[in-house]
Amino acid sequence: MRAVFRVLLLLIVAIAAFLLLMPNKVQPVAWTPPPAPSLTSGVYAENQRLKDVERVGASDIDGPEALLLENDALITGLHDGRVIRSSLDGKVTKVLTDTGGRPLGLARHPNGLLVIADGVKGLLSLDAQGRVIPLTTAANGVPFGFTDDVAIDKPGHYAYFSDASSRWGYGKDGAAIIEHGGDGRLLRYDFQTGKTTTLLDKLEFANGVTLGPDDEFVLVNETGAYRISRYWLTGPKAGTHDVFIDNLPGLPDNLAFNGRDRFWVALYAPRNTLLDATAQHPFVRKMIVRALMVLPEPVEKRGFALGLDLDGKVIANLQDASSGNYSPITTVREYGDWLYFGSLKAQHMVRLPLAKALQ
Repeated sequence: MRAVFRVLLLLIVAIAAFLLLMPNKVQPVAWTPPPAPSLTSGVYAENQRLKDVERVGASDIDGPEALLLENDALITGLHDGRVIRSSLDGKVTKVLTDTGGRPLGLARHPNGLLVIADGVKGLLSLDAQGRVIPLTTAANGVPFGFTDDVAIDKPGHYAYFSDASSRWGYGKDGAAIIEHGGDGRLLRYDFQTGKTTTLLDKLEFANGVTLGPDDEFVLVNETGAYRISRYWLTGPKAGTHDVFIDNLPGLPDNLAFNGRDRFWVALYAPRNTLLDATAQHPFVRKMIVRALMVLPEPVEKRGFALGLDLDGKVIANLQDASSGNYSPITTVREYGDWLYFGSLKAQHMVRLPLAKALQ
Protein backbone atom coordinates (compact mmCIF):
# COMPACT_ATOMS: atom_id res chain seq x y z
CA MET A 1 0.00 0.00 0.00
CA ARG A 2 2.85 2.36 0.87
CA ALA A 3 4.50 1.58 -2.43
CA VAL A 4 1.33 2.54 -4.32
CA PHE A 5 1.11 5.76 -2.29
CA ARG A 6 4.73 6.63 -3.11
CA VAL A 7 4.12 6.02 -6.81
CA LEU A 8 1.03 8.24 -6.78
CA LEU A 9 2.91 10.94 -4.89
CA LEU A 10 5.78 10.85 -7.35
CA LEU A 11 3.30 11.01 -10.23
CA ILE A 12 1.60 14.05 -8.72
CA VAL A 13 4.95 15.75 -8.14
CA ALA A 14 6.02 14.99 -11.71
CA ILE A 15 2.81 16.39 -13.17
CA ALA A 16 3.05 19.52 -11.00
CA ALA A 17 6.68 20.04 -11.99
CA PHE A 18 5.76 19.64 -15.66
CA LEU A 19 2.90 22.18 -15.45
CA LEU A 20 4.97 24.66 -13.44
CA LEU A 21 8.47 24.33 -14.87
CA MET A 22 8.43 22.86 -18.40
CA PRO A 23 10.14 25.46 -20.63
CA ASN A 24 8.08 27.05 -23.40
CA LYS A 25 8.23 30.29 -25.34
CA VAL A 26 4.67 31.44 -24.74
CA GLN A 27 4.49 34.64 -22.69
CA PRO A 28 0.77 35.21 -21.98
CA VAL A 29 -0.47 38.78 -21.67
CA ALA A 30 -3.33 39.59 -19.28
CA TRP A 31 -6.51 40.95 -20.85
CA THR A 32 -10.22 41.17 -20.08
CA PRO A 33 -12.55 39.59 -22.65
CA PRO A 34 -16.20 40.66 -22.69
CA PRO A 35 -18.69 38.07 -21.38
CA ALA A 36 -19.41 35.56 -24.12
CA PRO A 37 -22.84 35.97 -25.73
CA SER A 38 -25.43 33.25 -25.22
CA LEU A 39 -25.67 30.28 -27.58
CA THR A 40 -29.01 29.19 -26.10
CA SER A 41 -31.04 32.31 -26.91
CA GLY A 42 -30.83 35.52 -28.86
CA VAL A 43 -29.17 36.18 -32.20
CA TYR A 44 -26.61 33.38 -31.75
CA ALA A 45 -29.02 30.70 -30.53
CA GLU A 46 -27.97 27.17 -31.45
CA ASN A 47 -29.57 25.65 -34.55
CA GLN A 48 -28.91 22.98 -37.18
CA ARG A 49 -29.05 24.99 -40.39
CA LEU A 50 -25.72 23.51 -41.46
CA LYS A 51 -26.82 19.94 -40.90
CA ASP A 52 -27.88 19.44 -44.53
CA VAL A 53 -24.74 20.69 -46.28
CA GLU A 54 -23.75 18.61 -49.29
CA ARG A 55 -20.30 17.53 -50.40
CA VAL A 56 -18.91 19.32 -53.41
CA GLY A 57 -15.68 19.14 -55.39
CA ALA A 58 -12.68 16.91 -54.72
CA SER A 59 -12.83 14.26 -52.00
CA ASP A 60 -10.10 12.84 -49.79
CA ILE A 61 -8.13 16.08 -49.73
CA ASP A 62 -6.44 17.53 -46.67
CA GLY A 63 -7.54 20.92 -45.41
CA PRO A 64 -9.28 22.82 -48.25
CA GLU A 65 -8.85 26.20 -46.55
CA ALA A 66 -9.18 28.92 -49.19
CA LEU A 67 -11.95 28.83 -51.81
CA LEU A 68 -12.48 30.45 -55.19
CA LEU A 69 -15.23 29.47 -57.61
CA GLU A 70 -14.37 30.10 -61.26
CA ASN A 71 -16.00 28.65 -64.37
CA ASP A 72 -17.93 26.07 -62.35
CA ALA A 73 -14.77 24.83 -60.67
CA LEU A 74 -13.47 25.25 -57.12
CA ILE A 75 -9.90 26.37 -56.47
CA THR A 76 -8.49 25.65 -53.03
CA GLY A 77 -5.19 25.35 -51.14
CA LEU A 78 -4.27 22.18 -49.25
CA HIS A 79 -2.20 21.21 -46.24
CA ASP A 80 0.54 19.65 -48.37
CA GLY A 81 1.17 22.93 -50.23
CA ARG A 82 -0.78 22.16 -53.39
CA VAL A 83 -3.27 24.53 -54.98
CA ILE A 84 -5.86 22.54 -56.92
CA ARG A 85 -8.81 23.15 -59.23
CA SER A 86 -11.71 20.72 -58.88
CA SER A 87 -14.92 20.35 -60.85
CA LEU A 88 -18.00 20.70 -58.67
CA ASP A 89 -18.78 17.00 -59.05
CA GLY A 90 -15.23 16.12 -57.97
CA LYS A 91 -14.54 14.00 -61.06
CA VAL A 92 -11.84 16.27 -62.49
CA THR A 93 -8.99 17.59 -60.36
CA LYS A 94 -5.95 19.49 -61.57
CA VAL A 95 -2.92 20.58 -59.55
CA LEU A 96 -2.17 24.21 -60.38
CA THR A 97 1.00 24.45 -58.29
CA ASP A 98 2.76 23.36 -55.14
CA THR A 99 3.99 26.34 -53.13
CA GLY A 100 6.09 24.23 -50.80
CA GLY A 101 4.31 25.95 -47.91
CA ARG A 102 0.70 26.22 -46.80
CA PRO A 103 -1.66 28.21 -49.10
CA LEU A 104 -4.30 29.77 -46.84
CA GLY A 105 -5.80 32.63 -48.86
CA LEU A 106 -6.56 33.03 -52.57
CA ALA A 107 -7.56 36.03 -54.67
CA ARG A 108 -7.69 36.63 -58.43
CA HIS A 109 -5.97 39.75 -59.76
CA PRO A 110 -7.72 41.53 -62.67
CA ASN A 111 -4.72 40.68 -64.86
CA GLY A 112 -5.27 36.96 -64.29
CA LEU A 113 -2.63 36.29 -61.65
CA LEU A 114 -3.71 34.05 -58.80
CA VAL A 115 -2.47 35.70 -55.60
CA ILE A 116 -1.75 33.34 -52.71
CA ALA A 117 -1.40 34.13 -49.01
CA ASP A 118 0.88 31.32 -47.91
CA GLY A 119 1.29 30.77 -44.18
CA VAL A 120 4.92 29.73 -44.65
CA LYS A 121 6.14 31.45 -47.82
CA GLY A 122 4.51 34.89 -47.59
CA LEU A 123 2.51 36.61 -50.35
CA LEU A 124 2.90 34.83 -53.69
CA SER A 125 1.45 34.96 -57.18
CA LEU A 126 0.88 32.22 -59.75
CA ASP A 127 1.12 33.27 -63.40
CA ALA A 128 -0.46 31.73 -66.48
CA GLN A 129 2.61 29.55 -67.06
CA GLY A 130 2.29 28.02 -63.61
CA ARG A 131 5.26 29.88 -62.14
CA VAL A 132 5.13 30.81 -58.46
CA ILE A 133 6.47 34.35 -57.98
CA PRO A 134 7.26 35.68 -54.47
CA LEU A 135 5.75 39.13 -53.98
CA THR A 136 6.67 40.08 -50.40
CA THR A 137 7.84 38.44 -47.20
CA ALA A 138 8.32 41.34 -44.77
CA ALA A 139 7.16 44.83 -43.82
CA ASN A 140 9.16 47.50 -42.00
CA GLY A 141 11.97 45.03 -41.56
CA VAL A 142 9.76 42.50 -39.76
CA PRO A 143 9.32 39.17 -41.61
CA PHE A 144 5.84 37.70 -41.89
CA GLY A 145 5.35 34.87 -39.45
CA PHE A 146 1.96 33.64 -40.62
CA THR A 147 0.60 35.13 -43.87
CA ASP A 148 -3.10 34.30 -43.65
CA ASP A 149 -5.58 35.83 -46.11
CA VAL A 150 -5.66 38.25 -49.04
CA ALA A 151 -8.11 40.47 -50.96
CA ILE A 152 -7.42 42.59 -54.07
CA ASP A 153 -9.06 45.91 -54.94
CA LYS A 154 -11.04 46.32 -58.14
CA PRO A 155 -8.33 48.22 -60.12
CA GLY A 156 -5.73 45.63 -59.14
CA HIS A 157 -3.52 48.30 -57.56
CA TYR A 158 -3.30 46.82 -54.07
CA ALA A 159 -3.46 43.48 -52.29
CA TYR A 160 -4.67 43.72 -48.70
CA PHE A 161 -3.49 40.82 -46.58
CA SER A 162 -2.89 39.70 -43.02
CA ASP A 163 0.10 38.50 -41.04
CA ALA A 164 -1.66 36.63 -38.25
CA SER A 165 1.41 36.66 -36.01
CA SER A 166 4.92 37.91 -36.68
CA ARG A 167 6.08 35.95 -33.63
CA TRP A 168 4.38 32.59 -34.21
CA GLY A 169 4.52 30.66 -37.47
CA TYR A 170 1.93 28.53 -39.21
CA GLY A 171 0.72 25.68 -37.01
CA LYS A 172 1.33 27.69 -33.85
CA ASP A 173 -2.02 29.50 -33.91
CA GLY A 174 -3.04 28.07 -30.53
CA ALA A 175 0.07 29.44 -28.87
CA ALA A 176 -0.42 32.84 -30.51
CA ILE A 177 -4.05 33.10 -29.40
CA ILE A 178 -3.32 31.98 -25.83
CA GLU A 179 -0.40 34.39 -25.61
CA HIS A 180 -2.57 37.32 -26.79
CA GLY A 181 0.54 39.31 -27.59
CA GLY A 182 -0.96 41.55 -30.28
CA ASP A 183 1.65 40.84 -32.97
CA GLY A 184 -0.73 40.56 -35.92
CA ARG A 185 -0.79 43.02 -38.82
CA LEU A 186 -3.01 44.23 -41.64
CA LEU A 187 -0.80 44.94 -44.65
CA ARG A 188 -1.03 46.37 -48.16
CA TYR A 189 1.08 45.36 -51.15
CA ASP A 190 1.43 47.76 -54.08
CA PHE A 191 1.61 45.83 -57.37
CA GLN A 192 3.10 48.84 -59.17
CA THR A 193 5.94 49.63 -56.79
CA GLY A 194 6.40 46.33 -54.94
CA LYS A 195 6.17 48.21 -51.64
CA THR A 196 4.50 46.67 -48.59
CA THR A 197 2.84 49.00 -46.07
CA THR A 198 1.57 48.25 -42.58
CA LEU A 199 -1.95 49.64 -42.18
CA LEU A 200 -2.65 48.25 -38.71
CA ASP A 201 -0.44 46.52 -36.18
CA LYS A 202 -0.90 45.15 -32.65
CA LEU A 203 -3.79 43.00 -33.86
CA GLU A 204 -4.83 39.87 -31.96
CA PHE A 205 -4.12 37.16 -34.54
CA ALA A 206 -5.03 38.96 -37.76
CA ASN A 207 -6.93 36.44 -39.87
CA GLY A 208 -9.54 36.80 -42.64
CA VAL A 209 -9.44 39.90 -44.86
CA THR A 210 -12.03 41.34 -47.26
CA LEU A 211 -12.81 44.65 -48.93
CA GLY A 212 -16.16 46.40 -48.51
CA PRO A 213 -18.42 48.11 -51.07
CA ASP A 214 -16.52 50.21 -53.63
CA ASP A 215 -13.28 49.40 -51.76
CA GLU A 216 -14.32 51.99 -49.19
CA PHE A 217 -12.85 50.00 -46.31
CA VAL A 218 -11.10 46.74 -45.54
CA LEU A 219 -12.12 44.36 -42.76
CA VAL A 220 -9.81 42.07 -40.84
CA ASN A 221 -10.74 39.38 -38.34
CA GLU A 222 -8.99 39.47 -34.97
CA THR A 223 -9.39 35.84 -33.94
CA GLY A 224 -7.88 36.29 -30.47
CA ALA A 225 -10.09 39.26 -29.61
CA TYR A 226 -13.40 37.85 -30.99
CA ARG A 227 -13.96 40.88 -33.23
CA ILE A 228 -13.71 42.30 -36.72
CA SER A 229 -11.80 45.54 -37.18
CA ARG A 230 -12.35 48.00 -40.03
CA TYR A 231 -9.75 50.22 -41.70
CA TRP A 232 -11.14 53.06 -43.81
CA LEU A 233 -9.55 53.55 -47.22
CA THR A 234 -11.59 56.42 -48.67
CA GLY A 235 -13.80 59.30 -47.52
CA PRO A 236 -13.46 61.50 -44.43
CA LYS A 237 -12.41 58.54 -42.24
CA ALA A 238 -9.60 57.39 -44.55
CA GLY A 239 -6.58 56.23 -42.57
CA THR A 240 -8.56 55.60 -39.39
CA HIS A 241 -9.92 52.37 -37.96
CA ASP A 242 -12.76 51.20 -35.76
CA VAL A 243 -14.53 48.00 -34.69
CA PHE A 244 -17.01 46.61 -37.22
CA ILE A 245 -18.49 44.01 -34.86
CA ASP A 246 -17.34 43.07 -31.36
CA ASN A 247 -17.81 40.21 -28.91
CA LEU A 248 -18.42 37.44 -31.41
CA PRO A 249 -19.59 34.07 -30.02
CA GLY A 250 -16.61 32.22 -31.47
CA LEU A 251 -13.17 32.48 -33.02
CA PRO A 252 -13.50 34.33 -36.36
CA ASP A 253 -11.39 32.80 -39.12
CA ASN A 254 -11.84 33.80 -42.76
CA LEU A 255 -14.05 36.58 -44.04
CA ALA A 256 -15.69 37.26 -47.43
CA PHE A 257 -17.87 39.89 -49.14
CA ASN A 258 -20.49 38.93 -51.72
CA GLY A 259 -19.83 42.14 -53.66
CA ARG A 260 -23.21 43.70 -52.86
CA ASP A 261 -24.75 43.59 -49.41
CA ARG A 262 -23.40 40.78 -47.23
CA PHE A 263 -20.28 39.62 -45.43
CA TRP A 264 -19.75 36.01 -44.38
CA VAL A 265 -17.66 35.07 -41.35
CA ALA A 266 -16.40 31.57 -40.62
CA LEU A 267 -16.11 30.78 -36.91
CA TYR A 268 -13.50 28.14 -36.16
CA ALA A 269 -15.20 27.15 -32.90
CA PRO A 270 -17.32 28.68 -30.13
CA ARG A 271 -15.60 30.64 -27.40
CA ASN A 272 -13.76 28.52 -24.84
CA THR A 273 -14.85 29.05 -21.23
CA LEU A 274 -11.47 28.07 -19.79
CA LEU A 275 -9.59 30.43 -22.12
CA ASP A 276 -11.84 33.35 -21.19
CA ALA A 277 -11.79 32.55 -17.46
CA THR A 278 -7.99 32.56 -17.36
CA ALA A 279 -7.51 35.62 -19.58
CA GLN A 280 -6.43 37.77 -16.63
CA HIS A 281 -4.09 35.09 -15.25
CA PRO A 282 -0.99 34.69 -17.45
CA PHE A 283 0.63 32.17 -15.09
CA VAL A 284 -2.37 29.84 -15.36
CA ARG A 285 -2.47 30.21 -19.13
CA LYS A 286 1.19 29.28 -19.31
CA MET A 287 0.34 26.07 -17.46
CA ILE A 288 -2.46 25.46 -19.97
CA VAL A 289 0.08 25.74 -22.79
CA ARG A 290 2.21 23.08 -21.10
CA ALA A 291 -0.80 20.82 -20.59
CA LEU A 292 -1.69 21.14 -24.28
CA MET A 293 1.71 19.71 -25.16
CA VAL A 294 0.33 16.29 -24.16
CA LEU A 295 -3.45 16.79 -24.18
CA PRO A 296 -5.78 17.53 -27.13
CA GLU A 297 -6.99 21.09 -27.56
CA PRO A 298 -10.36 21.59 -25.80
CA VAL A 299 -12.05 22.87 -28.97
CA GLU A 300 -15.74 22.19 -29.44
CA LYS A 301 -16.52 20.51 -32.75
CA ARG A 302 -19.30 22.72 -34.12
CA GLY A 303 -19.99 24.01 -37.60
CA PHE A 304 -20.45 27.78 -37.21
CA ALA A 305 -20.75 30.72 -39.60
CA LEU A 306 -22.41 34.13 -39.59
CA GLY A 307 -23.79 36.51 -42.19
CA LEU A 308 -23.47 40.25 -41.55
CA ASP A 309 -24.99 43.25 -43.28
CA LEU A 310 -22.99 46.33 -44.30
CA ASP A 311 -23.31 47.77 -40.79
CA GLY A 312 -22.08 44.67 -39.00
CA LYS A 313 -25.54 43.47 -37.95
CA VAL A 314 -26.05 39.69 -37.82
CA ILE A 315 -28.46 38.58 -40.55
CA ALA A 316 -27.67 34.85 -40.63
CA ASN A 317 -26.69 32.43 -37.89
CA LEU A 318 -25.61 29.03 -39.23
CA GLN A 319 -24.69 26.21 -36.88
CA ASP A 320 -24.53 22.46 -36.48
CA ALA A 321 -23.30 20.78 -33.31
CA SER A 322 -24.71 17.36 -34.16
CA SER A 323 -22.55 14.27 -34.54
CA GLY A 324 -20.54 14.19 -37.75
CA ASN A 325 -20.90 17.91 -38.45
CA TYR A 326 -18.68 19.70 -40.96
CA SER A 327 -16.14 21.55 -38.83
CA PRO A 328 -14.12 23.53 -38.18
CA ILE A 329 -15.48 25.86 -40.84
CA THR A 330 -12.71 28.27 -41.75
CA THR A 331 -13.97 29.73 -45.04
CA VAL A 332 -17.40 30.78 -46.34
CA ARG A 333 -17.95 32.09 -49.86
CA GLU A 334 -21.19 33.12 -51.56
CA TYR A 335 -21.44 32.27 -55.27
CA GLY A 336 -24.76 32.51 -57.08
CA ASP A 337 -27.44 30.56 -55.24
CA TRP A 338 -25.00 28.74 -52.95
CA LEU A 339 -22.77 29.17 -49.95
CA TYR A 340 -19.53 27.22 -50.20
CA PHE A 341 -17.57 26.15 -47.11
CA GLY A 342 -13.96 25.12 -46.65
CA SER A 343 -12.07 23.83 -43.65
CA LEU A 344 -8.51 23.83 -42.39
CA LYS A 345 -8.90 20.24 -41.20
CA ALA A 346 -11.69 18.55 -43.17
CA GLN A 347 -11.16 16.16 -46.10
CA HIS A 348 -13.64 17.76 -48.50
CA MET A 349 -15.66 20.92 -49.24
CA VAL A 350 -19.41 21.43 -48.80
CA ARG A 351 -22.14 23.84 -49.85
CA LEU A 352 -25.59 24.99 -48.72
CA PRO A 353 -28.38 26.68 -50.69
CA LEU A 354 -28.23 30.40 -50.04
CA ALA A 355 -32.00 30.59 -49.59
CA LYS A 356 -31.77 28.15 -46.69
CA ALA A 357 -28.95 30.14 -45.09
CA LEU A 358 -30.98 33.33 -45.22
CA GLN A 359 -34.39 31.96 -44.27
